[in-house]
Amino acid sequence: MDKANQVAAHTAATIKLMIFDVDGILTDGSLHFGPDGEMMKTFNVLDGQGIKLLQQAGIATAIISARQSAIVSKRASDLGITHVRQGIHDKKSAFLQLLAELNLSADVCGFIGDDIIDLPILTRCGFSASVPNAHAEVRQRVHYVTTASGGKGAAREVCDFILHAQGKYEQAIEAYLS
Repeated sequence: MDKANQVAAHTAATIKLMIFDVDGILTDGSLHFGPDGEMMKTFNVLDGQGIKLLQQAGIATAIISARQSAIVSKRASDLGITHVRQGIHDKKSAFLQLLAELNLSADVCGFIGDDIIDLPILTRCGFSASVPNAHAEVRQRVHYVTTASGGKGAAREVCDFILHAQGKYEQAIEAYLS
């Protein structure tokens, strides 16, 4: 493991809450509008399983997104994500409110985002991650950049990375091996 990934693993080892952006992270960032204005998003099942594995390992999960979408509410409900903040353009305030609500400090929280609107959280949390096609300002300020793209397994990669860093990965997949 190279030095950058060693630092990332060290920070990921203490995470108690992992927060996900949606567009560009849990989706590929594309917005699909139908003729009547309805919006569609595509989510990756690998990402969803990774989120569930985090939860089963005792790591809380949350979503903070600038867009408001019933589709995101449905996906969060399906995955058991109870801390969902949507339509939030001041992500720093949403992050600080979530920390207060859960009685956590920023250093035990992780966040994965892809654009400059995410920087107020990415620069404050204990473990920060992004995707290869994120804005350059974001990629150069995070602990970890995934090899997978948003909506294509990036969230799962981060979930697995955290589980490995905490020594919980083998236990997390054990039920599927027996």
